[in-house]
Amino acid sequence: MLFNRSDWMAPFDELRREVDRLFEGFGRRWDGGLFEPAFPAVNVWEDDENLYAEAEVPGVKREDLEVYTVGDELTIKGRREPCSDEKVSYHRRERGTGEFTRIVTLPAEVKADEVEATYRDGVLTVRMPKAESARPKRITVKAS
Repeated sequence: MLFNRSDWMAPFDELRREVDRLFEGFGRRWDGGLFEPAFPAVNVWEDDENLYAEAEVPGVKREDLEVYTVGDELTIKGRREPCSDEKVSYHRRERGTGEFTRIVTLPAEVKADEVEATYRDGVLTVRMPKAESARPKRITVKAS
């Protein structure tokens, strides 16, 4: 009996996707033994017609945000400026500053030319219409 590649590799492909999804939540920087949390925090959900993403980006100016979609990936880039007062002494500094990039793999491809992004109260919301191939299609069952 012959096996084609997709038969025997399918479990390994699924394992790779699950491990990628696990590490996506940790971010990409290694900090002396701990992963830095991914920034910005992102929620992704869908309905029949669209995918949605919501990212928390407090302290980032709207004009410092860039949003891209290619195929099944959403990229959010931005910059959060540091405090400009050099005469301060920090006792705790947990909020990061500088440039950031977050790439999220989406569960389906989207129509890049119809994506809309809005920014309000420190939250970026992206509506991404699903590509026709990703939308559910109702099939009419005919009597024979």
